[in-house]
Amino acid sequence: MTNFLPLIVLILRIIMVIALYAFLIWMAVTIWNDLKFHSQILGQKKIPEIYISVDGDPEAAKYSFTQTEVVIGREETCDVFVPDPVISTRHARLVYRNMHWWIEDLMSTNGTFLNDERVESPAILINGDELRIGKNILLVEIQALN
Repeated sequence: MTNFLPLIVLILRIIMVIALYAFLIWMAVTIWNDLKFHSQILGQKKIPEIYISVDGDPEAAKYSFTQTEVVIGREETCDVFVPDPVISTRHARLVYRNMHWWIEDLMSTNGTFLNDERVESPAILINGDELRIGKNILLVEIQALN
C-alpha cells in the first residue's frame, strides 16, 4: 500500500497542473472574447460631426470633420490651416474621446483660449464655443447625434 502512495501523489499533481492550465486557457479565451465584444461596440459608436468656421463668422466657409482628431495650426498639412505667423505650426488639437469633443493646446507659444480662458489642460467643447488662436477666432459647432 505504501508503494502506491507516491504514484497517487504524482497523479494528483498532474491532475492539478492540467486543471490549472485549463483554467488559464479558459480565462484567456473569456478575456479575448470580452475585448472583441467591447471593441465592436466602440466601433459602432458614431462621432458627432464638428464644424469649425474661421474668424468667428458663421456664414464663412466651414471646415467639417468626423474623424477623432483635428489639428489646427500654421502648417499646411494641418486639418484647419490658419496662415497667421503668430500661431504655432501645430497649435491646438481637437480630440473626440469619452463621448465629448475636447480642445488641447499643443504647447503653443501664445496659447489657445476657449471662451477667453486660456487652455491649460484638455477642456470639453460644447456647441457655440469660441476658440481664440492668435488673432483668429474659430467658432465651434457640434452636430447633435440622433
